[in-house]
Amino acid sequence: MPFDASEYGRHIPADVYDDAFAHLDPTEAVDRLAALAEGGPVCEFGIGTGRLALPLQERGLTVAGVEGSSEMAGQLHKKTGGDRIQVAIGDFASTRVPGEFSLVLLAFNTIFALPDQAAQVACFRNAAAHLRPGGRFVVEAWVPDPGAFRAGAALRPVRVAQDEVLLEAALLHPAEQRMTTTKVRLTGTGVDLLPANHRYAWPAELDLMAQLGGLVREHRWADWTGRPFADDSRDHVSVYRRPVSA
Repeated sequence: MPFDASEYGRHIPADVYDDAFAHLDPTEAVDRLAALAEGGPVCEFGIGTGRLALPLQERGLTVAGVEGSSEMAGQLHKKTGGDRIQVAIGDFASTRVPGEFSLVLLAFNTIFALPDQAAQVACFRNAAAHLRPGGRFVVEAWVPDPGAFRAGAALRPVRVAQDEVLLEAALLHPAEQRMTTTKVRLTGTGVDLLPANHRYAWPAELDLMAQLGGLVREHRWADWTGRPFADDSRDHVSVYRRPVSA
Protein backbone atom coordinates (compact mmCIF):
# COMPACT_ATOMS: atom_id res chain seq x y z
CA MET A 1 0.00 0.00 0.00
CA PRO A 2 1.39 3.48 -0.85
CA PHE A 3 2.02 6.22 1.73
CA ASP A 4 -1.38 7.80 1.11
CA ALA A 5 -3.88 8.51 3.87
CA SER A 6 -6.77 8.50 1.42
CA GLU A 7 -5.77 4.95 0.44
CA TYR A 8 -5.61 4.00 4.14
CA GLY A 9 -9.27 4.91 4.55
CA ARG A 10 -10.25 2.91 1.48
CA HIS A 11 -8.28 -0.19 2.50
CA ILE A 12 -9.53 -0.15 6.10
CA PRO A 13 -13.25 0.55 6.53
CA ALA A 14 -13.75 3.11 9.29
CA ASP A 15 -16.06 0.85 11.29
CA VAL A 16 -13.47 -1.96 11.18
CA TYR A 17 -10.81 0.52 12.35
CA ASP A 18 -13.00 1.55 15.28
CA ASP A 19 -13.66 -2.07 16.24
CA ALA A 20 -9.97 -3.04 16.00
CA PHE A 21 -8.87 -0.32 18.41
CA ALA A 22 -11.93 -0.15 20.67
CA HIS A 23 -9.87 -1.71 23.48
CA LEU A 24 -7.67 1.40 23.75
CA ASP A 25 -8.81 3.61 26.61
CA PRO A 26 -8.30 7.29 25.68
CA THR A 27 -8.84 8.63 29.23
CA GLU A 28 -5.19 9.19 30.22
CA ALA A 29 -4.39 10.82 26.88
CA VAL A 30 -7.42 13.08 27.06
CA ASP A 31 -6.61 14.10 30.65
CA ARG A 32 -3.06 15.05 29.66
CA LEU A 33 -4.08 16.82 26.46
CA ALA A 34 -6.82 18.83 28.15
CA ALA A 35 -4.29 20.06 30.71
CA LEU A 36 -1.75 20.97 28.01
CA ALA A 37 -4.39 22.84 25.97
CA GLU A 38 -5.11 25.10 28.95
CA GLY A 39 -8.66 25.71 27.74
CA GLY A 40 -7.65 26.79 24.23
CA PRO A 41 -8.63 25.33 20.87
CA VAL A 42 -7.13 22.04 19.66
CA CYS A 43 -6.26 20.90 16.15
CA GLU A 44 -5.62 17.18 15.63
CA PHE A 45 -3.58 16.06 12.63
CA GLY A 46 -4.84 12.66 11.49
CA ILE A 47 -8.06 13.10 13.45
CA GLY A 48 -9.45 9.82 12.11
CA THR A 49 -12.83 8.80 13.51
CA GLY A 50 -12.50 10.93 16.64
CA ARG A 51 -11.05 8.59 19.28
CA LEU A 52 -9.41 11.58 21.03
CA ALA A 53 -11.20 14.50 19.41
CA LEU A 54 -14.69 13.63 20.65
CA PRO A 55 -13.76 13.21 24.34
CA LEU A 56 -11.70 16.42 24.14
CA GLN A 57 -14.77 18.20 22.82
CA GLU A 58 -16.79 16.73 25.68
CA ARG A 59 -14.33 18.46 28.04
CA GLY A 60 -15.52 21.77 26.61
CA LEU A 61 -12.63 22.33 24.19
CA THR A 62 -13.07 23.53 20.62
CA VAL A 63 -11.61 20.86 18.34
CA ALA A 64 -10.76 20.89 14.63
CA GLY A 65 -8.67 18.53 12.55
CA VAL A 66 -6.94 17.48 9.36
CA GLU A 67 -7.62 14.04 7.91
CA GLY A 68 -6.40 12.43 4.70
CA SER A 69 -9.25 9.92 4.50
CA SER A 70 -12.72 11.23 3.69
CA GLU A 71 -14.09 7.85 4.83
CA MET A 72 -12.59 8.29 8.30
CA ALA A 73 -13.87 11.87 8.53
CA GLY A 74 -17.30 10.71 7.43
CA GLN A 75 -17.37 8.17 10.27
CA LEU A 76 -16.42 10.92 12.73
CA HIS A 77 -19.20 13.20 11.52
CA LYS A 78 -21.78 10.43 12.04
CA LYS A 79 -20.96 10.21 15.74
CA THR A 80 -22.63 12.27 18.45
CA GLY A 81 -21.00 15.70 18.42
CA GLY A 82 -18.88 14.88 15.39
CA ASP A 83 -20.82 17.27 13.16
CA ARG A 84 -19.49 20.15 15.30
CA ILE A 85 -15.84 19.32 14.50
CA GLN A 86 -14.40 21.10 11.47
CA VAL A 87 -12.24 18.69 9.44
CA ALA A 88 -10.07 19.69 6.49
CA ILE A 89 -9.44 16.80 4.10
CA GLY A 90 -5.82 16.71 2.99
CA ASP A 91 -2.20 15.99 3.81
CA PHE A 92 -1.44 17.07 7.38
CA ALA A 93 2.11 17.97 6.34
CA SER A 94 0.70 20.92 4.42
CA THR A 95 -3.06 21.39 4.89
CA ARG A 96 -4.08 24.40 6.97
CA VAL A 97 -7.10 24.81 9.22
CA PRO A 98 -8.16 28.45 9.73
CA GLY A 99 -7.31 30.03 13.06
CA GLU A 100 -4.67 29.76 15.78
CA PHE A 101 -4.58 26.90 18.26
CA SER A 102 -3.21 26.39 21.74
CA LEU A 103 -2.46 22.74 20.98
CA VAL A 104 -1.80 20.67 17.86
CA LEU A 105 -1.94 16.91 18.32
CA LEU A 106 -0.42 14.07 16.29
CA ALA A 107 -1.17 10.86 18.18
CA PHE A 108 -1.00 7.09 17.74
CA ASN A 109 2.28 6.99 15.76
CA THR A 110 0.71 8.94 12.90
CA ILE A 111 3.87 11.00 12.33
CA PHE A 112 5.29 7.80 10.78
CA ALA A 113 2.49 7.71 8.19
CA LEU A 114 4.32 10.45 6.28
CA PRO A 115 6.52 9.00 3.53
CA ASP A 116 9.93 10.53 4.23
CA GLN A 117 11.98 12.88 6.38
CA ALA A 118 11.16 15.92 4.24
CA ALA A 119 7.41 15.38 4.73
CA GLN A 120 7.88 14.90 8.47
CA VAL A 121 9.87 18.16 8.72
CA ALA A 122 7.10 19.89 6.75
CA CYS A 123 4.58 18.51 9.26
CA PHE A 124 6.44 20.12 12.16
CA ARG A 125 6.48 23.42 10.28
CA ASN A 126 2.78 23.08 9.55
CA ALA A 127 2.08 22.41 13.22
CA ALA A 128 4.07 25.51 14.20
CA ALA A 129 2.07 27.58 11.68
CA HIS A 130 -1.16 26.51 13.42
CA LEU A 131 0.05 27.42 16.92
CA ARG A 132 -0.44 30.66 18.77
CA PRO A 133 2.69 31.93 20.57
CA GLY A 134 3.30 29.62 23.53
CA GLY A 135 1.17 26.87 21.96
CA ARG A 136 2.16 23.21 22.06
CA PHE A 137 2.62 20.44 19.50
CA VAL A 138 2.20 16.95 21.03
CA VAL A 139 3.52 13.86 19.26
CA GLU A 140 2.83 10.29 20.43
CA ALA A 141 5.04 7.64 18.81
CA TRP A 142 6.86 4.37 19.39
CA VAL A 143 10.62 4.13 19.72
CA PRO A 144 12.10 2.21 16.75
CA ASP A 145 13.41 -1.24 17.69
CA PRO A 146 15.14 -2.87 14.68
CA GLY A 147 16.49 -5.56 17.03
CA ALA A 148 12.97 -6.99 17.33
CA PHE A 149 13.19 -8.20 13.73
CA ARG A 150 14.73 -11.48 12.58
CA ALA A 151 15.97 -11.55 8.97
CA GLY A 152 14.05 -8.34 8.42
CA ALA A 153 10.66 -9.69 9.51
CA ALA A 154 8.58 -9.81 12.69
CA LEU A 155 5.23 -11.15 13.84
CA ARG A 156 3.84 -10.04 17.20
CA PRO A 157 0.56 -10.27 19.09
CA VAL A 158 -1.03 -6.87 19.72
CA ARG A 159 -4.10 -8.11 21.56
CA VAL A 160 -5.29 -11.56 22.61
CA ALA A 161 -8.83 -11.75 23.97
CA GLN A 162 -11.56 -14.37 24.16
CA ASP A 163 -13.41 -12.89 21.18
CA GLU A 164 -10.55 -11.34 19.21
CA VAL A 165 -6.89 -11.79 18.30
CA LEU A 166 -4.98 -8.89 16.77
CA LEU A 167 -1.57 -9.67 15.24
CA GLU A 168 0.93 -7.47 13.41
CA ALA A 169 3.16 -8.76 10.60
CA ALA A 170 5.99 -6.44 9.60
CA LEU A 171 8.89 -6.19 7.18
CA LEU A 172 11.81 -3.88 7.95
CA HIS A 173 13.58 -1.72 5.35
CA PRO A 174 16.37 -0.11 7.42
CA ALA A 175 18.09 1.68 4.54
CA GLU A 176 14.98 3.85 4.17
CA GLN A 177 13.91 3.76 7.86
CA ARG A 178 10.69 2.19 6.68
CA MET A 179 8.37 -0.61 7.77
CA THR A 180 5.67 -2.38 5.79
CA THR A 181 3.02 -3.71 8.15
CA THR A 182 -0.35 -5.43 8.13
CA LYS A 183 -2.41 -5.99 11.25
CA VAL A 184 -4.47 -9.18 11.09
CA ARG A 185 -7.68 -9.13 13.12
CA LEU A 186 -9.26 -12.51 13.81
CA THR A 187 -12.79 -12.69 15.22
CA GLY A 188 -15.64 -15.16 15.27
CA THR A 189 -17.08 -13.47 12.17
CA GLY A 190 -13.96 -13.51 10.00
CA VAL A 191 -10.60 -11.93 9.23
CA ASP A 192 -9.82 -8.24 8.68
CA LEU A 193 -6.54 -6.94 7.25
CA LEU A 194 -5.30 -3.46 8.25
CA PRO A 195 -2.28 -2.55 6.08
CA ALA A 196 -0.05 0.47 6.79
CA ASN A 197 3.40 1.83 5.98
CA HIS A 198 5.68 3.62 8.44
CA ARG A 199 8.66 5.89 7.89
CA TYR A 200 10.03 5.64 11.41
CA ALA A 201 12.26 8.16 13.19
CA TRP A 202 14.08 8.16 16.52
CA PRO A 203 13.10 10.65 19.23
CA ALA A 204 16.28 12.70 18.71
CA GLU A 205 15.47 12.97 15.00
CA LEU A 206 12.02 14.31 15.86
CA ASP A 207 13.64 16.85 18.18
CA LEU A 208 15.73 18.14 15.27
CA MET A 209 12.64 18.33 13.07
CA ALA A 210 11.01 20.45 15.79
CA GLN A 211 14.00 22.81 15.85
CA LEU A 212 13.80 23.20 12.08
CA GLY A 213 10.14 24.12 12.54
CA GLY A 214 10.92 26.74 15.17
CA LEU A 215 9.72 24.67 18.14
CA VAL A 216 11.44 23.82 21.41
CA ARG A 217 11.01 20.55 23.29
CA GLU A 218 9.27 21.08 26.62
CA HIS A 219 8.61 17.50 27.83
CA ARG A 220 9.21 13.89 26.89
CA TRP A 221 7.35 11.17 28.78
CA ALA A 222 7.17 7.40 28.41
CA ASP A 223 3.35 7.52 28.24
CA TRP A 224 0.37 9.77 28.79
CA THR A 225 0.60 9.49 32.59
CA GLY A 226 3.86 11.48 32.54
CA ARG A 227 6.05 8.54 33.53
CA PRO A 228 9.72 9.49 32.93
CA PHE A 229 11.19 8.53 29.57
CA ALA A 230 14.03 6.03 30.16
CA ASP A 231 16.46 3.73 28.37
CA ASP A 232 13.90 0.93 28.21
CA SER A 233 10.93 3.07 27.10
CA ARG A 234 9.26 1.65 24.01
CA ASP A 235 6.97 4.63 23.40
CA HIS A 236 7.10 8.35 24.01
CA VAL A 237 4.87 11.40 24.28
CA SER A 238 6.87 14.46 23.26
CA VAL A 239 5.68 18.03 23.81
CA TYR A 240 7.13 20.87 21.71
CA ARG A 241 6.34 24.53 22.26
CA ARG A 242 6.27 27.55 20.01
CA PRO A 243 8.29 30.26 21.81
CA VAL A 244 6.54 33.41 22.93
CA SER A 245 8.00 36.35 21.04
CA ALA A 246 9.98 38.79 23.16
